[in-house]
Amino acid sequence: MSRRNSVFSQLDVTVIAIGLFLIFFGWINIYAAGYKPEYSSIFSFSQEYGKQFMWIGIGIILFLIICLLDSSIFTKLSYLYYGAGMALLVAVLIFGKEVNGAKSWFGIGSIGFQPSEFAKIACALLLAKHLSDHPKKSFSNLAISLGIIAVPCILIMLQPDTGTVLVFTAFILILYRFGYVGNIILAGILAILLAVIALIIQSSTFDLPVIDFALEGKYFLVILLAVLGGIAMLMVPRVVIVKKLRKKVNTSIIATVIVSSVFVLGVNYAVNEVLSPHQTSRVNILLGLEEDPQGAGYNVKQSKTSIGSGGFSGKGFLNGTLTKFKYVPMQSTDFIFCTVGEEWGFIGTSLVVIAFCSLIIRLFFLAERQRSQFSKAYIYAIACIFFMHLLINVGMTIGLAPVIGIPLPFFSYGGSSLVAFILMLAIALRLDAERLDILR
Repeated sequence: MSRRNSVFSQLDVTVIAIGLFLIFFGWINIYAAGYKPEYSSIFSFSQEYGKQFMWIGIGIILFLIICLLDSSIFTKLSYLYYGAGMALLVAVLIFGKEVNGAKSWFGIGSIGFQPSEFAKIACALLLAKHLSDHPKKSFSNLAISLGIIAVPCILIMLQPDTGTVLVFTAFILILYRFGYVGNIILAGILAILLAVIALIIQSSTFDLPVIDFALEGKYFLVILLAVLGGIAMLMVPRVVIVKKLRKKVNTSIIATVIVSSVFVLGVNYAVNEVLSPHQTSRVNILLGLEEDPQGAGYNVKQSKTSIGSGGFSGKGFLNGTLTKFKYVPMQSTDFIFCTVGEEWGFIGTSLVVIAFCSLIIRLFFLAERQRSQFSKAYIYAIACIFFMHLLINVGMTIGLAPVIGIPLPFFSYGGSSLVAFILMLAIALRLDAERLDILR
């Protein structure tokens, strides 16, 4: 058997089958979302669904090319890929086309190219390379890993594209799997809770007794943290007998109070000053701090109505009235899940979620069977990226997450994201096909 035939015979059929189902079911829903009777052919290249078919073809060709490459090219050139990805992120800030207030795209005629989609792959490759070359769990290795993740996050935030930055936090989960950030995950959960509390009480004022002084919510929370820290320090002598350890615990409490206070003030500043007004409004609506059904909350309201109107089995293909009359903005991109809900109902949305979950679980299985630490880390990385996209996109369409413009993999219209997701799977399958070989 030739080496070429051997590689294709080793590709994981389950991942390919699920991927093809998601790609072509997504394409059908893009057709439904943008359907025009005068361009009824699904291959009309002047329409989004025709262009998406072209990108599907390009993605499949690139998939086949990657399968024919030597898998060592991904480890040996990971630094080059990362450097090229970061260079593109810098270039788009200078030469990029501004779309909806963000410089995230290179515009070439009617074709757009979004480098941040491919930066995810570059980041996953270099992070996998670093984790495989430096298996020792040390602070320096953790710092370098976080630096690999932070650089693209900073460059993408400058565009600004908050949604894509949020996706990059998925890489923290890989560090958790490799035993680096067990406490960081816990700290992250606590930070989310603290951030929610800080945002909820930001507009409140608290009257302090005795001194007759009204304090803003964020400053009240800082004072409360300091008081709780002080109480904790008073309790330390009763719990910790050893003086040396007692001093260490007190230092940790003081550091926690200071970091938490800075975090509280930083969250308020970021939401009110760094985010654009419409993003701030979306966060406030999600937390129940604003009611704006005709403004920032319109998309979510129409999205939930569209999904709910599909009932159990849906209205049928091309029979979605809300879809047909464009009641949901961005329905072929960020809100494509609404089309699935209206036309295919609970059965269709459940099928899509189950398919994505099956893909993610299968990728976890592939990762665990790798002999190469590089392959294991990379496959875990892309599995977490798919998970983050699914969680946020579906969450925002049903009102459980803020509307931040993250595509649903293989479903949302767009060549950059579609090709990038296909390439992610192609590299994972190519690495898995040689799992019995020893790779660095």
